[in-house]
Amino acid sequence: MVASTAPIASGVRIAGDGQRTRFILDLDRKIDVRAFALADPYRVILDVPQVNFQLPPGSGQAGRGLIRAFRYGLVMPGGSRIVFDLAGPARIENASVLDAANGQPPRLVVELSAIDQASFMQSLKTDGLKAEDKAPLRPALGDTGATGTVVADAVGPATGGEATDSRPVIVLDPGHGGIDNGTVARSGEAEKALVLDFAMALREQIEKAGKFRVVMTRSDDTFIPLAERVHIARSQKAALFVSIHADALPRAEGNAEGATIYTLSDRASDAEAGRLAEAENRADAIGGVNLTDEPTDVADILIDLAQRETKTFSNQFARLLADELKGATRLHKHPLKSAGFRVLKAPDVPSVLIELGYVSDKGDLSHLVSETWRARTANSVSRAVAMFLGRRVVSSGGAN
Repeated sequence: MVASTAPIASGVRIAGDGQRTRFILDLDRKIDVRAFALADPYRVILDVPQVNFQLPPGSGQAGRGLIRAFRYGLVMPGGSRIVFDLAGPARIENASVLDAANGQPPRLVVELSAIDQASFMQSLKTDGLKAEDKAPLRPALGDTGATGTVVADAVGPATGGEATDSRPVIVLDPGHGGIDNGTVARSGEAEKALVLDFAMALREQIEKAGKFRVVMTRSDDTFIPLAERVHIARSQKAALFVSIHADALPRAEGNAEGATIYTLSDRASDAEAGRLAEAENRADAIGGVNLTDEPTDVADILIDLAQRETKTFSNQFARLLADELKGATRLHKHPLKSAGFRVLKAPDVPSVLIELGYVSDKGDLSHLVSETWRARTANSVSRAVAMFLGRRVVSSGGAN
């Protein structure tokens, strides 16, 4: 595994003021680094090979000088990212890794200096970085699970013999991952881990019957851009796309509980659905930038959103899923909703987004961390999938 041999980052500090700021990250060995800036909002992105971050709790929540705050994490197998939220426009004067010397370990050092907005915007145009230069440093990875599960990496789906497999493909999409934690419970549980655990349990349930092939958009703590999740589903010619999340409700908005199933709509079914879609659609900004240029078929996706047949199938599956979930878990008082989720925008793949519950609700959170609840609820989702795709399995001569 890459993680077990990854370099370790053990300490971090920031020095300087609003004119010049230095960021220092202590490492156990030298690594490569690639740095670039982004606007709207002002950010600096550091792409490095996969790093095991063992930084003190709370690191990054408060900055200094030009660095207002920073975040860090895995963005794909073999690649990590550090994102600086800047207090204003800045130039990257230096980004390098120093050798161990004078009792100091190897250090990643980034030096920033304040500049005016016009100079900053001009530097973005002339930095000479192509899209492929902005992809995180990583080895090429792809994995095919031993039980027929294909794991797609962050720049495209893995391939491993699936060309001869005629079974319908189901893409399971655990939300968030890597640098993007999603919502976090007051007790510390992160949405990205809860939904990954559920997706893995659901994959196991679906594979038991042998009738379907499962593709995971991620099978570990990896950041996947929203457009890439859609691209994976389309490139795999998926029969169904299921995105899995767990929401949290701000205290000021009262209490809510239970699972909710969302389908795509240009107009949100209610204010809560609209708020959630807006929050989920900002996931790419958390990672700093999409890891690749959006594929050309994204333009087609935006044009074909109104494709009626796919929306009809999505709504059919959503209703079927709600009926199945009634016997396994509690549902939201309005369990079927719609909003403009980017991750549901494949025009030719029936797609739903399941909010398993609210991490802000104690009862829902106790379910989300329970293996018993997870197995029972995953079994219900698996049954709904089998019922929805049953006719297609028979017509394609799939496994019995």
